[in-house]
Amino acid sequence: MRGAKNIFLVGLMGAGKTTVGRQLACALRLPFEDSDRVIEARAGATVSLLFEQEGEAAFRVREKTIIHELTAGNGLVLATGGGVVLDIDNRTCLTTRGCVVYLRTPIDILVARTAHDRNRPLLQCTDPHTRLQELLKIREPLYREVADVILDTSNRSIRIVVKELLQRLSRYTRS
Repeated sequence: MRGAKNIFLVGLMGAGKTTVGRQLACALRLPFEDSDRVIEARAGATVSLLFEQEGEAAFRVREKTIIHELTAGNGLVLATGGGVVLDIDNRTCLTTRGCVVYLRTPIDILVARTAHDRNRPLLQCTDPHTRLQELLKIREPLYREVADVILDTSNRSIRIVVKELLQRLSRYTRS
């Protein structure tokens, strides 16, 4: 591994970072954090409200602070926000402080998974499919750049995804 025994999950919204992260942390007996939930707890507001009131740029400043802090520890599973890779300092924190897993999922599945979720500010538009395509075009190269492991989550149960991930991570988590 390129750093401490941390596992950081990256990918677009709806890829399963939080769900997989919780199960993975449980299987590895490690603490779990979700950077968006930490931001919400500290700000006393949802990500959606922060985007609405402060804008995306201000949210990204909050996110950068949290990522720097959370990645500094050792022995953590962290689900990151989908846009975390947009900042070079975040990418450096992720790649130098742990094993980065890119959970890759086709756009059609992401649209279905996020269709009824009103807490995704970047998808509150008339055409979420096109919006996700636009986001992926920008972020895919960055996800790949930071990833130690790329895992497809499409049409697979959480149990199967976590099992495969545990197998693929075994070389990164050994002492």
